[in-house]
Amino acid sequence: MQGCSQLNAVNRKPDDTNSNSSTLNDSVGGAGSSSVGVRIQRPERWDLPLDPAITDQNVAELRQIAPFKEMDPDAFSKSVPLDGILKNDCRIHDLKKGDIIVREGDYGSSAFLILFGDAIVSLKSLPDAVLGRKNSKPKGWAKQLAQLWNNSAHAETRDYSNRKSEEQGTGERTDDTGTHVFLHDIPRVIKPGESLTLSAGEFFGEISALTRSARSATVVANGTMRLLEIRWQGFREMMKRHASMSEHIEKLYRENSLRAHLREIDLLKSFDQETISQLADEAVFESFGDFQWNTDFKSTQKKDISARILSEPVISGQGEYVNGLILIRSGFARHSRQHGEGHQTIAYLGKGQAVGLRELMHNWKTGEQRPWMLSLRAVGYVDVLRIPTAAVERLILPNLPTDKIPQPMPTTESLTGKSDQRQVKRDDSIDPGLMEFLVEKRYMNGTQAMVIDLDRCTRCDDCVRACASTHDNNPRFNRTGEKHSHWMVANACMHCLDPVCMIGCPTGAIGRDRESGSVTINDQACIGCSTCSNSCPYDNIQMVEVNNKNGLPIVDLTSGEPIVKATKCDLCADQSGGPACQRACPHDALMRIDLTTPADIGSWSKR
Repeated sequence: MQGCSQLNAVNRKPDDTNSNSSTLNDSVGGAGSSSVGVRIQRPERWDLPLDPAITDQNVAELRQIAPFKEMDPDAFSKSVPLDGILKNDCRIHDLKKGDIIVREGDYGSSAFLILFGDAIVSLKSLPDAVLGRKNSKPKGWAKQLAQLWNNSAHAETRDYSNRKSEEQGTGERTDDTGTHVFLHDIPRVIKPGESLTLSAGEFFGEISALTRSARSATVVANGTMRLLEIRWQGFREMMKRHASMSEHIEKLYRENSLRAHLREIDLLKSFDQETISQLADEAVFESFGDFQWNTDFKSTQKKDISARILSEPVISGQGEYVNGLILIRSGFARHSRQHGEGHQTIAYLGKGQAVGLRELMHNWKTGEQRPWMLSLRAVGYVDVLRIPTAAVERLILPNLPTDKIPQPMPTTESLTGKSDQRQVKRDDSIDPGLMEFLVEKRYMNGTQAMVIDLDRCTRCDDCVRACASTHDNNPRFNRTGEKHSHWMVANACMHCLDPVCMIGCPTGAIGRDRESGSVTINDQACIGCSTCSNSCPYDNIQMVEVNNKNGLPIVDLTSGEPIVKATKCDLCADQSGGPACQRACPHDALMRIDLTTPADIGSWSKR
């Protein structure tokens, strides 16, 4: 890969012309004109570049290497030029042998290009200790009983006298580029035959970045290397403007991931491999909404409900032509119908669910062309696969198992004088108002949300005390939260299906347990950067100052500033009986509920 080694990352300096230009000016008209208002420059996409240290010289050097040298700058828009992407959506990393680049199970928003050097991809899952994650092995009954009298008398105490990272083969090093977790002995951790090597010019991590799915493998630097990180916005723009790059990435996804994804969809599980392959060849990828929906989530909540729904991108519109079967790949979508001047939510749909089968089946059998019965809108960010109508009629409908055939639609004659939109009934397993509440607050993201029935709750706080007793006298949730009728979703980690809190953690301290799916924090690996806390749209992660066993603050050796750590509910991962809060409630008022589908809360709410 010619030209890579010439990138002058060592001497990079901040470019003053690229700093945030949204400066506050004097009042319009100068003194005496304060009533007119204050002028500010409209915020731009690149007010906050990924790496302010990238210079024009770095951009020029990147333009000399593949694939950027093959890209036509004129193919890019004037508002988002190629040089702008390289300068604002990229970061250059200089790594040493053993540095962990991405971890299996992490969620990220960047793709990576190797500029020079090699990286090792582990084909075998590595131990949690190596990845910096918490060991969630439950305590024995004796240790659980001892918690009742061995808890600390002081808040948020920590004991750092016996750190074991060296023994586990991992360590941390900090330089001007941040904190890196590294492996001391790669051959011992990643054995020969259990890995493959990536070299200069190769991309990795692009599928996870574009689909916000968990990283499928751990990648480690195999010596001194230089890496270009490209955040998803810029990477997507490059794919859009450079055909060969888009074709290459799409080809990799179709070959490596798409067939497996189609196999996971309930509707297609009975189909043979040949049919799945043909569907994979014809599927069209589409994305809707804001990939970083959490950044403006709170401001969006201030809008009127009708304005919020109308601002949600339309995936398929009620009354429009049915142009294929829609399969939700990731994220959530709102199924709604027009109701007076507004829209009524019928259901919310998530990964693996299909939309349009009923309409397609009816049109195929009758020759009619009924339109979409409902609208489908993106709630936050949604990735979908759209299988064209012709492919559905050729490959799916003739071979559909009996138990998958949808209910027939009413005939045209039976619809005389009736509204076509009433062909679909709302899911009656859940109160309509409660469903609207869950969607508006994005609580359908939670796989283990804490829901409290306020009619049963006596405010005895047994749940809080139970939580404290299992976490060294430090409760990990607040018995407060958003309310609907007599239901409250408490401020406790919901262990989300789309865990945006995990994006950007530099040490991998926050991660998802492979077996339980719960999101936990490794206190030893947490460096207190607040990335996870700032990213959580539900305010369920707190940053706390920590103390030693005598109650004295633990401070940074260099700066003298207090050490802070991220804390949140971990579902009592080390307790054999499950969440202590739920077990302690004497009135059965508190439940941990999977809100990704309405069935659980629907049945519980009707007790």
